Amino acid sequence: MAHVGSSGLRSRPMRVVLSALGIAIGIATMISVVGISASSQAQLLRELDKLGTNLLVASPGESMFAGEEVKLPEESVGMVGRIKGVQDVGATADLNATVRRTEKVDEDDTGGIAVKATTADLLRVLRGEVGSGGWLNAATGRYPSAVLGHVAAERLGITEPGRQVWLGDRYFTVVGILGPLPLAPEIERSALVGWEGAKRLLDFDGHPTSVYERSADAAVEDVRKVMAATVDPRNPQNVKVTDPSSALRAKAATEGAFSSLLLGLGGIALLVGGVGVANTMIISVLERRYEIGLRRSLGATRGQIRIQFVTESLMLSGLGGLAGVALGAAATGVYAHSGGLPWVVPLWAVAGGFGATLVIGTVAGLYPAVRASRLSPTLALHAA
Repeated sequence: MAHVGSSGLRSRPMRVVLSALGIAIGIATMISVVGISASSQAQLLRELDKLGTNLLVASPGESMFAGEEVKLPEESVGMVGRIKGVQDVGATADLNATVRRTEKVDEDDTGGIAVKATTADLLRVLRGEVGSGGWLNAATGRYPSAVLGHVAAERLGITEPGRQVWLGDRYFTVVGILGPLPLAPEIERSALVGWEGAKRLLDFDGHPTSVYERSADAAVEDVRKVMAATVDPRNPQNVKVTDPSSALRAKAATEGAFSSLLLGLGGIALLVGGVGVANTMIISVLERRYEIGLRRSLGATRGQIRIQFVTESLMLSGLGGLAGVALGAAATGVYAHSGGLPWVVPLWAVAGGFGATLVIGTVAGLYPAVRASRLSPTLALHAA
């Protein structure tokens, strides 16, 4: 029966290709949407596993009195380090200074780069890495030296350590350039100066702007509950505690919702392809009335005629499904390779997509098959 069913397809190759194309587009869309989403989420989970979900950040909230500036106490960094379960603590403070490539650049042309004082432990807390050069230490942290976030370095045109930038009212030597910091994008756009050096050279008053804390996984919620009161015991309501990793989780959820929308569009394309298959099969019945009449007159039953045309429809849809799976997997691979992501094509998506094509092929072929089986052999031969 498969041989008989395929003979009808072989006799009209161009029509078969065009009909299968609709199915292929629908399946390719569905596979690529699921695959791209799965690849992106796999990368996000990989980042979360690497960076951890046990980072909390305390920063000044809003005062109850309009216009009043909220500052974290100078001793807040040390106090947070005493909380049970806390492993590492670091801090940054926004400085009233600008950084430029040279003093000849307009002081208003900062490129959106912030200047921050930092403690020596910050990089360990953020699990960051120095892309080139080194980190601030006891020596460089006290003198006119700075470390640039990788975005800040790009905007300043600094490609390697050893160059100088005009920071505040003097030149600072760039001793290092950081790699990406997904959990602290504000650091990527900053020029970092040592805590003591900022006090001596940039009139820093010692009040941190952000306190970063890394704790044991089991202690995260306990630390969160007491962190605000520990940072500022007098005014805990003025302290805001956030979880940077939640932004990555929210991003994954957003991509999932967007993927659901695209998946729906792929389903619509698949249905349209099914309509194309049904249309092709109906035309095939009309064109092959003589063949149907001849087979019926030679003893073929109505059931055999129905099976023949359903088989043709299934084979047509199956060809489109196979092509769609291959195209979708290839599109996912190209996207993953270009973005440096893992190539993930869920097996359930492949099986589900191909299964959907067979279901649509069966449904699309039922009406033409029933119509073909009901043709009277005499009338079919006479009409031909």
